[in-house]
Amino acid sequence: MGFRERKLVIQKGDQEFRKESYKMPEPLLSVDLTKPAEEQDTPVHNRWHPEIPPVASINPGDVFRVQCKDWTDGFIGYNDNAADVRDLPLTRVHILSGPVAVNGAEPGDLLVVDILDIGALPDYEWGYTGIFDYNNGGGFLTNIFPEARKAVWDLEGVYTRSRHIQGVRFAGILHPGQIGTAPGESLLRKWNQRESDLIDTDPERVPPLANPPTPENAVLGGLDGAEYDRVAQEAARTVPPRENCGNHDIKNLTRGSRAFFPVFVDGANLSVGDIHFSQGDGEISFCGAIEMAGWIDFHVDVIKDGMNKYGVRNAVIQLSPIEPRYSDFLLFEGISVDREGTQYYMDAHVAYQDACLKAIEYLGKFGYAEEQAYVLLSAAPIEGRVSAIVDIPSACCTVGIPTEIFDFDIKPTAAGPVSEDRGQLAMPSG
Repeated sequence: MGFRERKLVIQKGDQEFRKESYKMPEPLLSVDLTKPAEEQDTPVHNRWHPEIPPVASINPGDVFRVQCKDWTDGFIGYNDNAADVRDLPLTRVHILSGPVAVNGAEPGDLLVVDILDIGALPDYEWGYTGIFDYNNGGGFLTNIFPEARKAVWDLEGVYTRSRHIQGVRFAGILHPGQIGTAPGESLLRKWNQRESDLIDTDPERVPPLANPPTPENAVLGGLDGAEYDRVAQEAARTVPPRENCGNHDIKNLTRGSRAFFPVFVDGANLSVGDIHFSQGDGEISFCGAIEMAGWIDFHVDVIKDGMNKYGVRNAVIQLSPIEPRYSDFLLFEGISVDREGTQYYMDAHVAYQDACLKAIEYLGKFGYAEEQAYVLLSAAPIEGRVSAIVDIPSACCTVGIPTEIFDFDIKPTAAGPVSEDRGQLAMPSG
């Protein structure tokens, strides 16, 4: 593996790990953005299963780079047509690079993963955000926004702007929306059983309550033949977060962060993908971050018997000191009361929806269509909080919008809001 020297000691606080110079690496795993997943020179995958074979191995203390396709395998394009969002085959996602085996890692250990750097691939400095159709994925507010829409974003260094949502420019917090270790056989069975039990409570629901294993569009790395057929029937979809971390969508897991992942199989088998340029807390429109292809530099280590030592059953994350310096926010309160006025008992889901809808209505006073505001809350560095979870009968959640991302003043004044043309989202055509 080739390297370019860059001095950096991999150490945080009083936690002792191998001290390495950060050497900017050539890619350990590369992707070709012009080819679909099945034609990649280095196999990729879109399911979780312990038998998906590693495509590379590294040692504790190593530094390496991984390139990633966007989560849809290049299905969504840089254009003004949201037909691709409407028609995306969701059995295709998420496309992950890996697995990478870490020599010496064993079940019960903790895999220590430092994100050293992250960025866009050359000539692909763009991203997209989508509202998914009610009948194809939906989203947090799908009952209110049931039709597919899209915004594309131009990446300008640490900033981004979109011709589809005018009047805003903001700094991103690049991060992998999906990262995790492979499940063991017993954990995989547990996932499939509990999600199957949930589906059985309302099997005809649209959107569905969960996504069961399906061979349709399964990409399983280097597996083929009878092995592929068997694993495709068992392998878990990558849609939700689980004990291995998975689709966590934590926007602050960026360069300078350290994650501690439970290890369930020999080698840990680390996989990563679904890179985001920016995201609001909750990623509420489902395809709600600024989705992109990109690369990530990692450093890894292992804490032997770490799951037992610390009682860890899900990932634990030490956040980075790096984030956009926004300090002036407008917070919108939501309570456990829906749009029809029905009171719910301490329901944070309803309260967060209420906060989002109030923020969307407010932004509409400045000329944004409701769908534009929905996408903006999903893609910009919005701060979501559970502010009160003890005051019966309503939870209180807040959505904080940084005022500095707008090129006009969104704060209330005696003069009132000024409404202007803010462009429009791409709609399906054809």
